[in-house]
Amino acid sequence: MQKFWKYLLVSQAVCGVMLFVNTAAFAGETSSTSEINQPQVLANPETEDQITAQVTSVSQFSDVQPTDWAFQALQSLVERYGCIAGYPNSTYRGNRALTRYEFAAGLNACLDRVNELIATATGDLVNKQDLATLQKLQEDFSAELTTLRGRVDAVEARTAELEANQFSTTTKLQGQVVAVISDVLSGNTVNGAEITEENTTLGVRARIELVTSFTGQDTLFTRIQANNILSPDIGTPEGNLFFAGDGTTDAAIDALFYRFPLGEKTEVIAIANAGAADDLTTTVNIFDGDGAFGALSTFGTRNPIYYQIGGAGLGVTHEFSDKLALSLGYLSGTANDPTPNNGLFNGSYGALAQLTVKPSDRITPSAFLTSVKKVT
Repeated sequence: MQKFWKYLLVSQAVCGVMLFVNTAAFAGETSSTSEINQPQVLANPETEDQITAQVTSVSQFSDVQPTDWAFQALQSLVERYGCIAGYPNSTYRGNRALTRYEFAAGLNACLDRVNELIATATGDLVNKQDLATLQKLQEDFSAELTTLRGRVDAVEARTAELEANQFSTTTKLQGQVVAVISDVLSGNTVNGAEITEENTTLGVRARIELVTSFTGQDTLFTRIQANNILSPDIGTPEGNLFFAGDGTTDAAIDALFYRFPLGEKTEVIAIANAGAADDLTTTVNIFDGDGAFGALSTFGTRNPIYYQIGGAGLGVTHEFSDKLALSLGYLSGTANDPTPNNGLFNGSYGALAQLTVKPSDRITPSAFLTSVKKVT
């Protein structure tokens, strides 16, 4: 019995030492046995041992340096969570063992901060009555929710199918078909010449267009076309159908160009085939079209001066503002002909310089145009 009593005494002593060591470890230091058995005495226990209010920055501690191994932990606890307090003389004393009172004060500050954060995070959450209302609504509209869920699943399945079978991630495929029934309804002569072609005709123009963008701001345009539309010969080209073809059903590349920005206000277009003035600049005509829209006749589509330029080449447009733009262009009709006196620069060509002015949205833009054409 006496041995058992001694064992209990020893156990209590061991437990007391373990508790004190744990509290010392909380302060960031493991004390030696002599420090545990002998309480630490301060110069003025009535003032220096009392923990002051919470600090807002770790720099308020005069004895805490950025080189200290626990500096980052202290900085996080102070500036993020606000649960570290110091002493009245602006010290933290990180290298001494803390008392149980100090441990209780520090732990209470951290728990208060945790409760505050929890209250802030859950302040806007629904209560039990709101949850009950939501449950009731879910039961009352279970059929509608099931239908909606089915529709969403169908949309997701359709979207997955479209993504799996999409044409391209950078190219849009589009097409167009224009059918024309034409005839000369009245008049037998034009400029003193007799009109011999007065039969009713039916023609079709079919197009497949690939519109590609690599950056979202540029455009690579490729058009494949077959056009067997013929215009009645009425003796003047201005009265012909602007979009008439060659009368065959042969498909060929009708237009090929690449348009891209050069800075914020400048745009460049490189044309490889079938370029025209409207690819380089505005023709100042709201009826300018290509058969699917706009005027039908050559005369109604654009001013005849714009027909002096066509083929392959380069164009640049610079917008000084929303009301003022300058367009420069060069197109050659013999760019692909390697024979003498032909080619991109030695054959026939057209050069364009146009200054477009738009005073207001209610006034049609006005322009100054120069065009030069050389025929060899």
